[in-house]
Amino acid sequence: MRLPVINGLIRRRLLVNFRVDEDVMRSFLPAPFRPKVHRGYAIAGICLIRLERIRPIGLPSFCGISSENAAHRIAVLWDEPSGGSREGVFIPRRDTGSRLNHFAGGRIFPGEHHLADFDVTDDGSLISMSIRARDDLMSIQLRARESDSFPGSSCFESLAESSAYFEGGSVGYSVTRNCCRLDGIRLQTDGWHVRPLAVEHVESSFFSDETVFPAGSITFDHALVMRDLNHQWHEEPDMHTKQEG
Repeated sequence: MRLPVINGLIRRRLLVNFRVDEDVMRSFLPAPFRPKVHRGYAIAGICLIRLERIRPIGLPSFCGISSENAAHRIAVLWDEPSGGSREGVFIPRRDTGSRLNHFAGGRIFPGEHHLADFDVTDDGSLISMSIRARDDLMSIQLRARESDSFPGSSCFESLAESSAYFEGGSVGYSVTRNCCRLDGIRLQTDGWHVRPLAVEHVESSFFSDETVFPAGSITFDHALVMRDLNHQWHEEPDMHTKQEG
């Protein structure tokens, strides 16, 4: 049995975003997903999140655990069987530095996690991360600083436009060991406030795989940072799907 609600604190959340050729992304996504296109681009990214005081609702905060986590995600739309369209994110891979998250994900709460080693420095302005999965199938390198300026090179015209786009992606569907089933989860935060993050260097082995994303089809766009938000995780119904092609 899964826990109905888990709550805690988002100490730090980074959204490192890439713009992707729409046709390339469409061919990658399993049905029923389609890219949530912005100004002609699909949007993918990495959510790098430090969680603290994580525990089932009703337990005191001192019972909670802390962890560093990474999720590769793609902004998507899909049609509900009952009618109407929904938006959220498709998550082809989750990684965590917590053995408990690794064990419990997909069993006690939705979202299967690969175990990874996280080397993180965060002084409140400069953020540096080096992440490598224990299965050697994922690595991330990031160096960034909090900023007051939104980059003019982004396909988003402003911080406000970017913020509104990502605020809608609260529901995530994650790949599981069962090729035809996705775990569903919804993030609810007490407020929503993002700031620009000036990225000096970013590498993701997932997005640099040219067998999936051919050269020239994916480009870093911009990044955002959030800090110190109380939140809850709510389970969403599983989704059954299949890979096209």
